[in-house]
Parts: sequence; structure tokens; C-alpha cells
Amino acid sequence: MKTKGWVLAVCLVLLLLNAGYLQAQCSICTKTASQMGEGPAKALNSAIIYLAAAPLLIMGYIGMRWWKNEKNMHK
Repeated sequence: MKTKGWVLAVCLVLLLLNAGYLQAQCSICTKTASQMGEGPAKALNSAIIYLAAAPLLIMGYIGMRWWKNEKNMHK
């Protein structure tokens, strides 16, 4: 069980380290960002990823709790 926790932690760290390379812009935001220049475009991309992280983490937490609760009920 401890091994799964370490694997999950390593995967999470690797995902966070690569977050700067993700492209999170839609086509309209990409066009707007390209007109602003490289610096503001990177900042806009980082802001989009940052704002998307909170709801995804919340949904992941709720899903994990639901999965553990269902797993315990069917034992």
C-alpha cells in the first residue's frame, strides 16, 4: 500500500515539473496571446493552467473519496 502512495507522489511531482510545457490555450486565446508577445503569452498560459488546477484537484479529491467509500462498502 505504501508503494502506491510513493508512485502517486512521484507521478504528481513529474506532472508538476512539466506543467510549464503544457499548452492550455484555446484558439482564440492563442491568437490574442501571439499579438501580445512571448512574455505575456507564457503568463496567460500559466494563468490558465493555475486556474484549472483547483477545480481538477477538488474533483479528484471527491472522486477518490467516493471510490474509497464504494470499495469499503463492498468488502
